Amino acid sequence: MSTTERRRAFLQHPGFSRLFAPGRLTLGFLLPLEGYPDDPMPTLRDHARLARLADQLGFAALWARDVPFYDPGFNDAGQVFEPFTYLGYLAGITQHLTLATGSAVITLRHPLHLAKMAASVDQLSDGRLVLGVASGDRPVEYPAFGLESEFERRGERFRDAFEMFRLAGETNFPLGAFRRFGDLQGLADLVPKPVHGRIPALVTGRSRQTVDWIAAKADGWFYYFVPAEHVPALTRVWREALDEIGGRELFKPFAQGLFFELASDPAQPPRPIHAGLSCGRRALVDYLGQLQEAGVNHLALNLRPSRRPASEVVQELGEFVLPHFPSLQP
Repeated sequence: MSTTERRRAFLQHPGFSRLFAPGRLTLGFLLPLEGYPDDPMPTLRDHARLARLADQLGFAALWARDVPFYDPGFNDAGQVFEPFTYLGYLAGITQHLTLATGSAVITLRHPLHLAKMAASVDQLSDGRLVLGVASGDRPVEYPAFGLESEFERRGERFRDAFEMFRLAGETNFPLGAFRRFGDLQGLADLVPKPVHGRIPALVTGRSRQTVDWIAAKADGWFYYFVPAEHVPALTRVWREALDEIGGRELFKPFAQGLFFELASDPAQPPRPIHAGLSCGRRALVDYLGQLQEAGVNHLALNLRPSRRPASEVVQELGEFVLPHFPSLQP
């Protein structure tokens, strides 16, 4: 698919165009929509009702994490459900939200299965899927999948998986040999294909790649939390990498995720917490304004540290913060 064709596809892609536009910041949530600060496992109580609430209030996205095992060393089981199964379910109970992976560990999945699952959710949601993809950083997972020897080579494995995924999803009867994953001989075709010809894919963190590779191959960059004063340096690196490949013409967004606790006091100033921020809604508006000015296009909030009911937090953010950073209309 040519640059012009990709640009046209993304303008039509509901998931991408709801989230991303130059100079704009949108808001979403990393699943589950629940605070569970004292337990590695969320309860998932009212998860469907909360997803509908986020949809009705006009948030931009829900991001499903890919955590195949509960690892006590990481002390977080994510949203528990397998991400593509869960996003397929959410596709049926929501209408507008972008449904995203944050992020699919493509080194542990066969790229043909990944292409099939992703295109299926994309079709079931009428083109609302956006993929965050990653190489995985939990050493316990690679031996469990019989890939212990691949852990140190996961950067190379990531590149092979990404290329095969793209080829299978975007080409009819694709041709290509991939040492780790198999040989596409053009004798069979993978169906369904994405609704708009391509599923937007953002690389999470570095995934053991250079920024130049991410800028050239991915459709955006999804980064972890860093303090606001360090964000401009990151987005500058991203813009420079895009300039180097002539990619500024084709907009490629920069997104972030962070742990977040909304204080009951609207005036509470920002307070750092592990990998994130605690503050009242007024300080949050100021903080988001700084991120938008620095070139961040989307922020995904993880409510795990919150002790307030998630319904209260989502409602307050929807009423007082979201109007300053509205989701985009696809």
